[in-house]
Order: sequence, then C-alpha cells, then structure tokens
Amino acid sequence: MHSAPGDHAARRTDGAVRGAFAVLAGGRSRTRTGLDEVRRDWTRLGAEAPLWAVCVDPAKRDTGWDDEEFLASGRREVDAALRRLAEAGATPGSGRALDFGCGAGRLSNALAAHFDSVVGLDISAPMLAAARRLDRSGGRIEFRLHDSPDLGGFPDAGFDLVYCDLVLQHVPPALARGYLAEFARVVRPGGAVVVGVPDRERRTAKGLLFRYAPWPVIRLGQRLVLRYPAPMRMHPVPERDVRGVLAGHGAHVRTVEEYWAGDHWRHLRYFATVDAPSGPGAAP
Repeated sequence: MHSAPGDHAARRTDGAVRGAFAVLAGGRSRTRTGLDEVRRDWTRLGAEAPLWAVCVDPAKRDTGWDDEEFLASGRREVDAALRRLAEAGATPGSGRALDFGCGAGRLSNALAAHFDSVVGLDISAPMLAAARRLDRSGGRIEFRLHDSPDLGGFPDAGFDLVYCDLVLQHVPPALARGYLAEFARVVRPGGAVVVGVPDRERRTAKGLLFRYAPWPVIRLGQRLVLRYPAPMRMHPVPERDVRGVLAGHGAHVRTVEEYWAGDHWRHLRYFATVDAPSGPGAAP
C-alpha cells in the first residue's frame, strides 16, 4: 500500500514490520535455514577469494584484484550513484550511511568519502576481515557481522542513506523483500535508498539455464566449470516487487537505471527517497 506523507511516523513505529519477516520467509525455521546456507557459502567465498567474490571478473580469477584497483572501482560506482541521486532531485544528509552486504568494504570506503560515518554489514566473517584490512577511512567505518533476517538492531530513521548493490539476489526472495522494507524503515525522512539487484533472467542461453535448470546442476557447474570456491545462489527480484515494497514503506523510487549489462541477467539500480513528514505533527 502506498503510504501518504502524513502517516510516516506511524508507519515507522508499526511493530508489524518486523513481525512480518517470519511470515514472509515461510516461518522462522525456513528463514534460519536460508540464512545459514548464505552464511556457509559466503564464509567460504570470503576465506578463499574475497575481492573476486565481490567483483566477479573472469580475468581476475587466477591473478586476483589489486587492492587499490578494487577500491577505485567502488569509488567510481558510488560517485556516479550519488550524482544520479542529485540529478533526480534527492539530497540526503551527509551524516551516516549503511552499506548492506558490504563484503570486503569496496563501497563502504567509497561512501566514507561522502558521509561522516558508515556502517558496513555482512554475513561473512572472512569478508569482514578483508574489509577491515582495506579500511582507508581513518576509523569512520564500523564493520559488523550481521546474520539476522531484519535490521532490528538499528532504530528507525538512523541513516541518511542505505546503499545495497548486488546483494539481495543471493538471499531467498522473501528475505530480500523484508530487507527492502527495513531499508525504508531505518532511513531518515528526506534520506535515500539505493539498491542494485537483477530483476529477471535474460532470454539467452545462460539466462534460461539459470531460470529452468535445477539448483544442483547450477551448483555443480559453478564449482566444476566456473571454478567458484563456493556456489552463488541467484534469485532475481522483479522490478514491481522492489517498487511495491519500497513504496509500501514510504520510500518512493525516483529513477531506475539498467547497469552492468551481462548476457544472463537484467540488473537494475533503484534510487528512492523516503517521505519527509508533513501535517500537524511535522517539524517546521
């Protein structure tokens, strides 16, 4: 449901948002199982090839990423995304940013050039070890291990920006929708949410393989043919779902761009802003 600006405060204090996660994920046990599988795979990826797993580039599979080249790629992405936000008329504050699924800190470091403090969350302890090693912020990034199906450890309206790129496709779709709702909850009125996620498979041989092949076949191919240290599960999140969940929690998409044009997924990046309060209870 599309929230009106005047009911922003009531929406944020509605405890049903967090309580809905168990239902969305099909029960607490299924939620826990899904997260345990994600943690297991990304713990192994983080231990064996953290930078490559964050930026999968066939040319880097054997030689790996240079640290500074890796961080520079994050600066290019974040700088361009913030310019796009500004072009869309969004001007979030520069106080605090959240990098959800931060991996080895590629984007966290880039965000620290624009925000006073950054919180980077990831489910993989080895990924966070790599992120701390690469921290160039002078201590302004806080990296935290996070394996909860929500952001219950964070209060409402605590961040000026939530940034999440190419993360949600690795968790079950119900969990991805729940995280989208939480992104809107933890952003301050007038703040922004930037999310990049594939919305569907392309009608190519690789895309159709991902869509129709059983997961054990894909898993085997990733390990034996592509030589992944651990499998990467992929669950596209349709554009209508992203727009609908964000809008239902007061974050309205201002613009969408297609990016990282591969031959098996259509990747979309969403730029959304959170309603500023209005009405009798709003600040002047």
